[in-house]
Amino acid sequence: MPAPVPRQRATPAAEGGQGAAAAPDESAQESPGNRTTAPAATPSDAAPAKTQTATPAQLTLLLIENDPGGTPIVPDLLDQAGRPMRVRTARNLTEAERLLTDDVHCILLDLALPAPGRTDDGDELAVLRHVLELAPRHAVLALTGADDTERGAEAVRVGAQDYLVRDELDGRLLSRAIRYAVERKRSDSAERRLAEGRLRAQENRRLERGLLPTPLLDGSPLRFAARYRPGRSRALLGGDFYDVVRTPDGTVHAMIGDVCGHGPDEAALGVELRIAWRALTLAGLCGDQLLSTLQQVLEHERPDDEIFATLCTVDIAPDGRRAGLCLAGHPSPLLAAPGMPARLLPYDDNGPALGLLPRARWPRTQVELGAEWSLMLYTDGLIEGRVGDTGERLGQDGMVEMIRRRIAEGLSGEALLRTAVNEVRDLNGGELTDDVAVLLLDRAR
Repeated sequence: MPAPVPRQRATPAAEGGQGAAAAPDESAQESPGNRTTAPAATPSDAAPAKTQTATPAQLTLLLIENDPGGTPIVPDLLDQAGRPMRVRTARNLTEAERLLTDDVHCILLDLALPAPGRTDDGDELAVLRHVLELAPRHAVLALTGADDTERGAEAVRVGAQDYLVRDELDGRLLSRAIRYAVERKRSDSAERRLAEGRLRAQENRRLERGLLPTPLLDGSPLRFAARYRPGRSRALLGGDFYDVVRTPDGTVHAMIGDVCGHGPDEAALGVELRIAWRALTLAGLCGDQLLSTLQQVLEHERPDDEIFATLCTVDIAPDGRRAGLCLAGHPSPLLAAPGMPARLLPYDDNGPALGLLPRARWPRTQVELGAEWSLMLYTDGLIEGRVGDTGERLGQDGMVEMIRRRIAEGLSGEALLRTAVNEVRDLNGGELTDDVAVLLLDRAR
């Protein structure tokens, strides 16, 4: 189906781990006497331009301790590439908040520091909780004394990547702990985002699956089958929609439609139209009156005035031998019966698609079905696929021939629809880009 010019959509910024470290802020406070920059590279250190590879970002540590001079091992910290780590020092959380920029990779926190704005409420990890709230994306190492290792272990449970005992530290151990903490934080963050993405996908699948129709055919002798394949990647629901209901007088009403476009907005509009059709049908509306009301629904609910929808409705009499057909810019159904080749129902009185013309009218055509028949309704995704390398589309004629051949092989019901959709995909040389919906109603003697 031709789609309107797509509206520009904002692309969310990519989420990820820390990028390459920015150049050190000249105004940032670095620990006195510490080496905070790497030695200048000599010509022999530079890699040839053609073989240059990405170098891991130089690690930056923020040390939060009330006595930074009491940690003499800090100047000896080396990152994985053997370069001195950049070290910033803060004597309290107020200074730390000012120095906590995006190029900081790890925080080394003294658990003995008091938390700002807190009285002695008995929470020994108040300062850690404050830092975790302040820097949720940064790796945090807890620094504690030899007689306070239990609080260090509790700090890990609360959210720190590890804890270190001050008296046991040396430069090599601390360097390794910082690198480990940074990588663990990145891994945890990536795993959390992956889990959140899976959860959202599961919720979306449950939602979309719940929005697919459940036919209401209790008491009807007709058999029902359907196939649905959305064109959107990883989606269960597209802009195509269908439904089948039986009203109290025994009439079976079937409908299939297609909202132009393939995005989630179009899928949502298709669900709205399907639900509206079912409600109006059960309320007793039919033919032109029903389609006129559906057009009003479409005009009020569509996000853009260029959005339209095609529709095919069929109402089958209680005796199953005749039906009324209304087409709103939609391909005509296919009818197959014993002793007769499959054929398309008349489509001379095809009215306009919903949403194109105000005050449009849709005539209802009376169709004789016979005593035994199969009626297939479909969207244009079934007939617009390509045929091999020719570039030609399958079209309605190609689809009719394909169905005739499969019926001659003895296929019917679910097997017929499954084989037809798979054959159309194979002829196309891969997945179809448009949504495909097909439903089949059968009446046997």
